[in-house]
Amino acid sequence: MSGLQLSRQRLPQEQGTALSLAASGGRVGLAAEAPTPGAIQILVAELDPDIAGSIAAQLRADGYEPVMARSSQHACALAEMRRPALAIFGALESERAAFDLVEQVRLLAGTPSRSDSAAPSLPVIVLGSAAQELDMLRAFEAGADDFLHRPPRLLELRARVQALLRRSATAAITCVSVQLAGLVIDREARVARLRGDRLQLRRMEYELLVELAGAPDRVFLKQDLLLRIWGYRSGCSTRTLDSHACRLRRKLASVDGRHWIVNVRGVGYRLM
Repeated sequence: MSGLQLSRQRLPQEQGTALSLAASGGRVGLAAEAPTPGAIQILVAELDPDIAGSIAAQLRADGYEPVMARSSQHACALAEMRRPALAIFGALESERAAFDLVEQVRLLAGTPSRSDSAAPSLPVIVLGSAAQELDMLRAFEAGADDFLHRPPRLLELRARVQALLRRSATAAITCVSVQLAGLVIDREARVARLRGDRLQLRRMEYELLVELAGAPDRVFLKQDLLLRIWGYRSGCSTRTLDSHACRLRRKLASVDGRHWIVNVRGVGYRLM
């Protein structure tokens, strides 16, 4: 199936609109259409009109409300104003723009002015080049939750969107605090504190800390951590995990000098 071919498994009442949008490349009517009352909003930042139109049409066909951004700056403004449930970032002003946007939106979501505690958990899908193998690594390093080749296969995009929204909803109702030897993790607010000091963690650093703190006596296999946190399958390089663990170890040690994260050579990681 072509990446731009609209899936025909859609809601009957929206079929005509979705098909007409796909046929026109999404250039007509995207900004003018009225929001769907009560629909889940999904932010889309993609400068290619054909790809953007195809994604928007599929999202509408699946019952979501696409919020279309014209640039990285516009995407940041929309993330602040509209507070979407999920974001999809594709090709933007530069080669690194989508990766930088992930970090910008994370910081924006986590500022004190945002009273909604679920904001930092905004799931992000990055669309990157199949020819550039480093795109996937850069996306996850920036804090993305998922990565798809661009243009995406729409049925796969639909499945990934649904999976991330389910995961986000589950996390929102899992309001459990973890307390361990001066380390306190508030999973509702997605905040970690050590000796009373708030840790400035990137998204995946936080996820890694939560995973390790959930079973402090357990040695987590590297491949298990890659699968559970990044969605990597077996056989992938562990460089992403190693770099995050190293940064997290330094941030924890900067507070109390303790080596919290232990690298069990040839096996994985655990908390000390």
